[in-house]
Amino acid sequence: MITLYGIPNCDTVKKARVWLADQQRDFTFHDFKKQGLDAGTVAHWLRHLDWEVLVNKKGTTWRGLPDERKAAVLDAASATALMLEFPSVIKRPVLQTPDTCHVGFKPEQYDQIFNS
Repeated sequence: MITLYGIPNCDTVKKARVWLADQQRDFTFHDFKKQGLDAGTVAHWLRHLDWEVLVNKKGTTWRGLPDERKAAVLDAASATALMLEFPSVIKRPVLQTPDTCHVGFKPEQYDQIFNS
């Protein structure tokens, strides 16, 4: 089972969805703004990815946080709390395959994931 996590209006998520469809890969899209996000899912991602990869410090959500809130994100536990409260702070998309998780989208990255 392949699940792509993100928000539908994100350009990078749109590109990933098109790539997966064009490659005829069966996947489920999970809109974490509408469908929510649970601690178990984030914990699973963190078994495969560093929290610093998941938290998008270049995005508008991060930049809009108060400085003291940003300073409090120091480890996986504090990053998890932030991601659950503000899912749009997560770098998108998150691709979850049966074996691992990946963040972001580039066609060559997905080629390597699915064709190696």
